[in-house]
Amino acid sequence: MTPQVNIFEAKTNLSKLIEQVERGGEVIIARAGKPVARLTQLEPKKRKKPIRFGLMKGEIWVADDFDDPLPDDVLKEFEGDIFPPEKPIAERQKRRAGKARGR
Repeated sequence: MTPQVNIFEAKTNLSKLIEQVERGGEVIIARAGKPVARLTQLEPKKRKKPIRFGLMKGEIWVADDFDDPLPDDVLKEFEGDIFPPEKPIAERQKRRAGKARGR
């Protein structure tokens, strides 16, 4: 049967309880006699398969000019030059206020 200890006892004897769990045991921790936690041994992490480089050799390619500067028209799209500049917030608020008044 799995031993049950109260929280105070678990705090007082934590090192002993961990040794018990390391040997394959399990401990239930209770508060006022009601089980609230289980102390168990962690399962070892599964090792990931090592990365194998070169599996796609000859299947993919990168253009010689992939890191050349972008053309000006493409840069403008990223930098926002294709849209008109925004008006200041105060100007937009005045215009909205005028529309609300019926101007």
